[in-house]
Amino acid sequence: MSKYEKLDNEVKALSDVIWDMASNVWDFAELSYEEFKSSAYESAVLEKFGFEIVERDIAGLATSWVATWGTGKPVIGYLVEFDALPGLGNNTVPFQEPTKNGNTNGHGCGHNLIGSSSIGAAIALKNHMEKENIPGTIKVYGCPAEEALNGKNYMAATGLFSDLDICLHNHPAMVNAAINMHSTASIDLIVEWHGVTAHAGVAPWEGRSALHAAEIFLMSANMMREQLEPTGRLHYQILDGGSAVNVVPDHAKVLVRYRGKSAENVRKHKNWLEDMAEGAALSTQTKAEVTNLGGIYDCLPNDVLATSVTDHMQRYFPIAWTEEEQQFAKSIQREMGKPEDGLATDVLPVQTGVEVGGSTDVGDISWQVPTMGVIFASWPKHIPPHQWGCTACNGMSIGQKAGLQAAHTLAAQGLELMTNPELIEKAKQDFEAKKNGFEYQSLNDFDQNPRGKLDDQALNHYECCLHTALEHFGIGHQHSDKCNH
Repeated sequence: MSKYEKLDNEVKALSDVIWDMASNVWDFAELSYEEFKSSAYESAVLEKFGFEIVERDIAGLATSWVATWGTGKPVIGYLVEFDALPGLGNNTVPFQEPTKNGNTNGHGCGHNLIGSSSIGAAIALKNHMEKENIPGTIKVYGCPAEEALNGKNYMAATGLFSDLDICLHNHPAMVNAAINMHSTASIDLIVEWHGVTAHAGVAPWEGRSALHAAEIFLMSANMMREQLEPTGRLHYQILDGGSAVNVVPDHAKVLVRYRGKSAENVRKHKNWLEDMAEGAALSTQTKAEVTNLGGIYDCLPNDVLATSVTDHMQRYFPIAWTEEEQQFAKSIQREMGKPEDGLATDVLPVQTGVEVGGSTDVGDISWQVPTMGVIFASWPKHIPPHQWGCTACNGMSIGQKAGLQAAHTLAAQGLELMTNPELIEKAKQDFEAKKNGFEYQSLNDFDQNPRGKLDDQALNHYECCLHTALEHFGIGHQHSDKCNH
């Protein structure tokens, strides 16, 4: 029996554990920064299987953690995500229907599968290494708020990942492939203006409209679009524009996100947007305030790791979908007006030079250590993420099968890295060549995430969730007397 066959048996033995995690987190469906039950449950699973939680509350992210097992080199990391999206709750049916538990949030990006696949792979690899006396260290990182694009970047800025030799991750999708794409860098800015309130009919000249400042800013930002490179993207959301039509508003608030091809490009446009905010304030005699919620890097590809991951994917993919599962997928495609081609049944060759408009906070890690992921089909072809149909698939057998196969791939890739130092060295050489001398500097302005801090009530709730999860798995843990679960 080969080493991979033995490892495969370890993953198969954990199949119920992997799906238990995925299905529970699918039910919890918690939003960014509020992943209390999901974070607690998955960290407790790792503790149950012999990992030690060595750190929590990293960079002000209360639901973050690091689990570790083993000693010495190499050090291989696995990334976990667990946040859901608002308004995407859906029952496990091929049409729009509310969830049975009434939760309107939903895992339309499949983060319930991300955590279960990475954790399942890490536990299987650990069990195999114990039996075969293979040296090395496994680290698993609980990463909040990926949907807010401000989790791993704050964690990375602390140097948390700097001791890794290689970092692995995964993500559900509509195809099967190594994640060797170049994503966009991004930054989120909260822009506010403070003016003077007044009666809009009796004495408007006594006021200074913060809303007018916001309007000037947004007009300026939209005019900037003509000068954006083709890879540039600009989105905004008006969060506050006043509360009454007959009152000159003394406060206005806008969230603006800029995406660009590189961190350098993002910094340049951040400065430009800040100038626009100040210009709008000068025009309206208001005061501008800009808060950088956090910036993320573009993802750095690694051809060496992509080739290796693709080779391992060929062993486990494509999945043998049942006719019922294919029909389920085709029904979703029909509902959404897409070609009824069902679920992907092939593994794409190694992608090089591919540019994508989306962003991920994995990018910050990829500029610190060689990083590679696997994307796997857990929803129908032609259906982008963040849709109700994705939520439905991620909570039933399609997601279950896809997540298990991803765990197989991640475990196998981890084992090869643990036993093949030449592969690690080649991956590091590719990493250095693509960096081309560039040294990572965070795009954040703060050491801690300004949105990650929880109040006492939320912190106590999270502590209760941790205790409940540990108790569920029969693990003793000291907890607060205030916790009533």
